[in-house]
Formats: sequence, C-alpha cells, structure tokens
Amino acid sequence: MFTATLQRIVRSGWEKFSRDTSSSSAALLVMVIVLSIVTSLFFLQGVGSFLIQSLRESVDVSTFLKDSAPAEDIEALQQSLVALPEVKEVAYVSKEDALVQFMERHKQDQVILDSLDAIGQNPLLASLNIKAWDPASFGKITAFLETTPLASIIQNVDFHERAPVISRLAAITSGVRTGMLGGSIFAGLIAVLVAFNTIRLTIYSSKEEIEVMRLVGASNMFIRAPFLLQGIIVGGLASVITFTLLVPLTLFLSSKLETFVPQFSLFEYFMNNFFMILFLQLFVGIGLGVLSSLIAIRRYLKV
Repeated sequence: MFTATLQRIVRSGWEKFSRDTSSSSAALLVMVIVLSIVTSLFFLQGVGSFLIQSLRESVDVSTFLKDSAPAEDIEALQQSLVALPEVKEVAYVSKEDALVQFMERHKQDQVILDSLDAIGQNPLLASLNIKAWDPASFGKITAFLETTPLASIIQNVDFHERAPVISRLAAITSGVRTGMLGGSIFAGLIAVLVAFNTIRLTIYSSKEEIEVMRLVGASNMFIRAPFLLQGIIVGGLASVITFTLLVPLTLFLSSKLETFVPQFSLFEYFMNNFFMILFLQLFVGIGLGVLSSLIAIRRYLKV
C-alpha cells in the first residue's frame, strides 16, 4: 500500500514537472540563477578572505638592533619573540641584507645611491622583522620588546611610526568583512524571494487540480507530496546544471581575475572546494525548492 502510494506520488510529481514545460523551465532557469548567485557569493567570500589575508601578511614591524648586539643575544631575542602566541613569524635581516634590499628599492633614485657612496660605509642596522597573526597584536608585541631583559640591544622599534597604517588596515579589513556579509545577506534574500515567487506561481497554475483532489478526499500530505517532489527535481536539476557550468566558467575567469588579484586562482579555489560547493548547491537548490513549495501550498492555496 505504502509502495503504491509512493509510486503514484513520484509519478505525479514527475508529470507535473514534465507536463508544464513553460512553468518548469521558468522555475529551473530562476533556480539556476539563484544558485549562480549563491555560488558567486561563496567565491566572493574566498576572494575577500584572500585579500584580507594578503593585507595582514603585508604588515610587519621591524626591531632594529644595535651594532654592538652580540649574536647570542640576537638569537635569544628572536626565540623569545617566536614563543609569543601573537607572533606568526620572525625573520632576521643582517646589515648587509638590509643594504642590498635598500639599494634594490631605490635603484631608480640616483641621488640616494650617490649619498650612500658618499658615506663610505653601511649606515643601516640589522633588524628582526616581525609578523603577527593579527595586526592588532603589534601593540602588545611592542610592549614586550620594551620590557624584555634584552631591550638593551634594541636601537628602535618602528611600531609607533607604522601604527596609523596598521590602524587603517584594521579598519579596512573590518569594513571589507562587514560589506561582504551585508552584501551576501542582501543578495541571498533577493535570490530566495525570486525563487519562492517563481515556484509559487508554478503551483498556483495547478490550483484547480488541487481543488479537485480535495473534493475527491485526497489528504493534505498526498496533495503536497507531488509538489514537494517537483521542488526537489527543480532544485536538484538546477544544481547539476549550475555545477556543470562552473567548470569551464571558473577556468575561463581564472586568468582574468589574476590580473586584478595576483596569486589567486579561481579555478584552483573551485577545485580545492569541489565537494563543499557541490554540497552547497544541492543543499540550497533542493532545500529552497522544497521549502518554497511547502510555503506556497500552505499560504497561498490554503491546503
């Protein structure tokens, strides 16, 4: 009995999807657009996270060391910094390496290069370049450097000179996160409303059929089930179509995006999150199809 009922429901759901091709095609197209928007938001989150991480990694604080600092004290200071939970990385830059880097940065400025030749010696200091997990932690790291027993070998810490830049960076990353979250919520709500209204109109076209089913004594669940199945078919098929289109699309856009966001490969990001994106599309597509069908029947057809 249950198997026969299930078979009738499945057959009826498929017939509703395949019989009314115009409504089904419209619902399928809208669902593909919705899933494309949802997937685009997922990619946007990935690009945004990459940009924020790149900004974070571009900020460091240099601790300049006195020329008289013993090598063992420099090593001890470096190890004590590495042991701090706020510190991500500490790199030692010798006087010679600092001079090479300085000349490379100013190789187009002949006046500065001539000034170095006039000095006749290397005026730069060795340093420890510190990167933190969170730029907001640099104040705490600087306080540690000012109070450590090895503070006597430190000539200067450039945190105070770079503090305004670090503060602006924190404000930018916070603004990017807030903007991405707000944009994602807004676009998601628009997508859900569009999909809901399209499926509602599809169900509304079957209003007379539902009234006949009620007159012959069909239960509410028996009436709902084919439409829920129709929602599952629309959502599942739209997920497959959208996911299939993503492969050539991300491959094509990857090289274009790298022009604006170097070192970020959209296609590689897609492949690294292959199953997550597939699950996201199936979950959103099928879930939205079922939920929209359920609400539309209950609220608009008064079943």
